[in-house]
Amino acid sequence: MQIEDIRRHFAADKYLTATGVVIEDAGPDWCRCRLQVTAEHLNAGGVAQGGAIYTLADSAFAVACNYAHLADGTGRLTVSQSAAISYISPGLAGSTLYAEARRVGRGKRTCVFQIDVTDQAGKPVATMTGNGFTIDPK
Repeated sequence: MQIEDIRRHFAADKYLTATGVVIEDAGPDWCRCRLQVTAEHLNAGGVAQGGAIYTLADSAFAVACNYAHLADGTGRLTVSQSAAISYISPGLAGSTLYAEARRVGRGKRTCVFQIDVTDQAGKPVATMTGNGFTIDPK
């Protein structure tokens, strides 16, 4: 599967595209996305709103845990069952944030991913654990 195929599929995710998240690269059980922090992403304190950082992390999670389903054509879909995020440092205006998701566990229909968010200097911004549940096509 090519990265262009992944980007084309996730172009249908209107929230991901509207927020400015870009899928940089992906593979089985792995993804890297980025977000340029603009004025639209800032909270009243002048730093990246937590929801923007969460959206970046959740987007990397979604791509990583659905990559294999897209490649095998089964129509299966892994959806978020739960997620916990911890914010470490602020995402600054004008900075570029990166989220890298990688699978750390898998069951028959469940998966666990670790998603780390950093700035362009590699400084940790947030870390998230995402739990997914795989459903069959309707």
